[in-house]
Amino acid sequence: MKLTILSVAALLLTVVLASGQTQAADQSKPSPAATTPRPYPDRLQGWAEARFGMFIHWGPVSLKGTEISWSRANTNPKCPNKGAIPAEVYDNLYKDFNPTKFDAAQWVDMAKAAGMKYMVLTAKHCDGFLLWHSQASDYNISRTPFQRDICAELAAAARAQGMRIGWYFSPMDWRDPDFRTERNAAFLGRMQAELRELLTNYGPIDVVWFDWDGREPLYDQTQTYEIVKTLQPDAIINNRLDLGPGNSNRQLLSPHAEYCTPEQEIGAYDDQCPWESCMTTSRKNQWAWGGADDGVKSLEACLSMLIRCAGGDGNVLLNVGPTPTGQIAPEQASLLKEMGTWLTKYGESIYGTRGGPFKPGDYGVSTRKSNTIYLHVLEWPDEPLKLPAIPAKVVGSRVLGGGKADVRQTAAGLEVSVPETDRQTLDTVVAIELDGPALDIPAMTVPGASLTTGAKATASSVYQQLAQHGPDKAVDGNSETRWATDSKTTSAWLEVDLGRPTAFRRAVIRQAFPELQRVRKFAIEVWRDDGWQPCYRGENLGAKLSARFEPVTARRVRLNITEATDGPTIWEFQLFK
Repeated sequence: MKLTILSVAALLLTVVLASGQTQAADQSKPSPAATTPRPYPDRLQGWAEARFGMFIHWGPVSLKGTEISWSRANTNPKCPNKGAIPAEVYDNLYKDFNPTKFDAAQWVDMAKAAGMKYMVLTAKHCDGFLLWHSQASDYNISRTPFQRDICAELAAAARAQGMRIGWYFSPMDWRDPDFRTERNAAFLGRMQAELRELLTNYGPIDVVWFDWDGREPLYDQTQTYEIVKTLQPDAIINNRLDLGPGNSNRQLLSPHAEYCTPEQEIGAYDDQCPWESCMTTSRKNQWAWGGADDGVKSLEACLSMLIRCAGGDGNVLLNVGPTPTGQIAPEQASLLKEMGTWLTKYGESIYGTRGGPFKPGDYGVSTRKSNTIYLHVLEWPDEPLKLPAIPAKVVGSRVLGGGKADVRQTAAGLEVSVPETDRQTLDTVVAIELDGPALDIPAMTVPGASLTTGAKATASSVYQQLAQHGPDKAVDGNSETRWATDSKTTSAWLEVDLGRPTAFRRAVIRQAFPELQRVRKFAIEVWRDDGWQPCYRGENLGAKLSARFEPVTARRVRLNITEATDGPTIWEFQLFK
């Protein structure tokens, strides 16, 4: 009975999905010979040039300060949530949801102050609650003490200020007892009726953001896409409607899906298929408001997301979780304002750019537009930064925000240096002017990567033995993945095998959640025949340490944390020659 709800076309699509190969997937990638950025389709141009958007996860669950949908207890074995809040409690939170301080115009003001160019609201998350007045379901905002239509007010406020607006719409409904059962057709009728309302009643919509939960995608995709295309033909659609078991959010599995959506990680460099990383400001990586002790990530961490996404040729959709009163928490608002201040000075190197031509590396990233390459140097080497040769002549250079850059071009490549007095703490942006289009230069890898990248790593402990927090995450070259230890751990070590004796004289350590001051004392040690010997000792590790010491040669190296609180966790442990 499950398959009878699908049209013949949808059934054919499902068969194709199972093979992991579709015409759309083939079309999303160019031939292997293509090495320069693939032009964006006209309909994606505005979204791609924006580079920075606001994600908003909100609903009655904010009253509990727990994660949206996932904290709800399971009532449907076909769904993955196993939350601690009993369903009868979670499903009745709406009766007390009264966000009287909600002001749509203030939300839009905040997004604009942050330098964001579009907004995406969770109009319906997996718990089935609707933030609009609905005739298709009575589980909606009109039944709360607040009563006002959130979607209507936000759409109107966004359009009034020239802000693009999009809806996150969960095709899943973990509360619906018919979902993924033999009665799935009844669920589909309700789900598609909700989608029609959402795309009919609120004017032009710029983005439709579907989600997935790793289970069977029984959403009558053919008809569901048709609803979007008919009611909002100019809206762009992400890739998640089709995803199911065995799929990745980096796949396009339908000719109607237009961009990929890596989650809680910076996407790898890809200038052929449009992509957008969805990330959180929450220190706890929570999407919905995490309560009074939620906290926020550092400005450095959030700007790094934006810079690295742009350098990888992608967007970042940065999430906020409003409070039960309808306000964006002050600490989140302050963070966004700081990001906007940075973009006021350096935005030309982000907006309207493409990634490259120098791929992201330990030095940082690069972006480009017109005849300019913007070099974002996040970590300076001891000597001038050496870059590969480019098939264009350098005719000038400048440091954004003030300062002088020395860019020397030879047949071997470019050498870039900036006096230490002109460097910025987070990101020194050097604009390199060329005699021709920067987009004509093929993307290339920058030599000089960390010696630890991809090396074998072991650790004294791993948080709950979760692979996503394993020791390899501290040497994977990704500043958004981390090695985490068990909570309340007061000492720990991370060992790296370089494969052969290797000389190095500099180490970079990036600590997650530096504001918690977890790492109090530590040492970088090398293995000798008589045991571990320190080559560097430190105290009170901050967000990033760049340590220089006398050259040392070793195969086995470890970060030995000898005094810590509440389980240390490290983004990256890097070694350099």
